[in-house]
Amino acid sequence: MSLHQLVLEAAARHPERVAVSGPDATVTYRELSQRADALAGHLAAQHVSVGDRVVVWASKSAECVAAMQAVLRLGAVYVPVDGSIPPARVAAIVRDCLPAAVCTDPENAPRLAPAARGCPQRLVLGGDFAAPAGPFDHPSAAEDPAYILYTSGSTGRPKGVRVTHGNARAFVDWWVTELAALPEDRFANHAPFGFDLSVLDLYGAFAAGASVHLVPTELSYAPEHLTRFLRERGISIWYSVPSALSLMIREGGLLDDHAPPCLRAVLFAGEPCPIPTVRELAAWTGARLLNLYGPTETNVCTFHEVTTATLEMDRPPPIGKASSGNTVWAVTDNGQTAGVGEEGELLVTGPTVMPGYWGRPPLTGPYRTGDLVRVLPDGSFDYLGRQDGLVKLRGHRVELGEVEATIAQHPEVLEVAAVVAGAGLLRHLDVFVATRGGAAPGVLSLKRHVAERLPRYMIPDVVHHVPALPRTSNGKIDRTALAARADSATKEKLR
Repeated sequence: MSLHQLVLEAAARHPERVAVSGPDATVTYRELSQRADALAGHLAAQHVSVGDRVVVWASKSAECVAAMQAVLRLGAVYVPVDGSIPPARVAAIVRDCLPAAVCTDPENAPRLAPAARGCPQRLVLGGDFAAPAGPFDHPSAAEDPAYILYTSGSTGRPKGVRVTHGNARAFVDWWVTELAALPEDRFANHAPFGFDLSVLDLYGAFAAGASVHLVPTELSYAPEHLTRFLRERGISIWYSVPSALSLMIREGGLLDDHAPPCLRAVLFAGEPCPIPTVRELAAWTGARLLNLYGPTETNVCTFHEVTTATLEMDRPPPIGKASSGNTVWAVTDNGQTAGVGEEGELLVTGPTVMPGYWGRPPLTGPYRTGDLVRVLPDGSFDYLGRQDGLVKLRGHRVELGEVEATIAQHPEVLEVAAVVAGAGLLRHLDVFVATRGGAAPGVLSLKRHVAERLPRYMIPDVVHHVPALPRTSNGKIDRTALAARADSATKEKLR
């Protein structure tokens, strides 16, 4: 079944149930379906057709959800981009995927021209589009692309992860069964639509005929708001990065009152969850606690449900065993399958694994995650870290090479190195910059330079000016020394 048919089926079964509650509106399945058809009719009149890409650059809203549904109903491919992403970054995505249209919201409309340069059609959402003659329902096949999620790229260019209808449905259908999701459930949507965590929030809700409640992007890390949101909306399934949950506990008063009885599952993914946070959640609620793992290229490919034994560990919960019909295993440095107690790189094959990146050769063989794991006696895995310059920062995937490549474009920068220092909520992105002589660019100047080109979560937290970057004996940048210096500077500030 095509991904968009989840909404069509839900609208046919119970049209007056709430589908999406967003900052702009609360809409029923009937209203969401009608709005999607109206937008699909407008896009079709602009010659958007099967296989075309449509960039949806907008803040989270019910209208944005309708736009993504409209694209799918035409057999086209939507490319979700958060409304806070700067126009220069959007322009890079447009150049890469060559969309037939770019949709945006009224807030970003004044910035649409530079972002969508070269794109033939531009649509501002929220307009009064005439209702079409009939419903749109292109019967996409499992192998047809449904959406493209752009991630950080080590070369300085974003990479588009091409996800098919079959990929998405394999994950969504499996998890809806695992969660035993019901029409009465209320899913929270914390993640931006361009982040793969949002796929379960939206399509899990649609598959169950349930409602999804959108956390406004600008309040995603406002802990008191998040706690109030969870309680006032009667959320039954919460899914977010662990750092958001930790903030809700530390600064949002989450544990100050009894857990809502309707809360029955708390899912977290995107970064290791500190075991103290897991213990506090387990003591506060009887809801299921599930640690999900998977890079964007596989969505979720393993999971671990927290048990009493998990709470007795002195490390973050394991990433668990395979999910969604996938097969996962680890290989050692010599290419052999890792045994119990051994460490290796995690590999994945199965129905949720992408066919490849947009505009690049298709994936052949298993997907190599680049993540290091240890094999546990029960066949599950502990996550140990990365093999390369890709890091997770507050749940977001950041290629340090992309941050470095962007800062290196500054005319006064000679060389630059980026490192991540600290742990948990204190984890931060530091850059060390050597200049070409003369007055070094100010911290605000460098941050502004990055903010004009990269998402907010890739803007450095700390900028260190150095005469030259330290080198190892073989001439490579000594990143270990830089990370130690960044950690030392952080500890000094906290004294």
